Amino acid sequence: MAKLDGLETVLDFLKGLQPKIAAQIAKKVLSLNIDPLPADSKQLSGYSGYYRVDSGEYRIIYQFNPDEDLVEVILVGKRNDDEVYKQLERLLG
Repeated sequence: MAKLDGLETVLDFLKGLQPKIAAQIAKKVLSLNIDPLPADSKQLSGYSGYYRVDSGEYRIIYQFNPDEDLVEVILVGKRNDDEVYKQLERLLG
C-alpha cells in the first residue's frame, strides 16, 4: 500500500462541499493508496509523474512516486473549467 500525503489540501477543499460529494471525493483519494494508478487515471501531459482521476464533477491531481511508494495529492477542483489546471501551473510553475 502506498503512503498518502497532501491530505490537508483535500480536507480544506472538502469543507465547503455537501457531505455526500465530500464522501465520494474522500473515498476516491483514499483508494489511491491501494491502487495509485487506477484504470481511470490519466498522466498529465507536460508534468512527468503527475496524474489525475475524476470523482463525479471533481478532478483530483496527484503525484505518484513509485520508488518511495508515495502518492501526494496536489489539488482537487471542479473539472468543468480549467481552473484546476491554472492552479496547478501556479503551484508548479
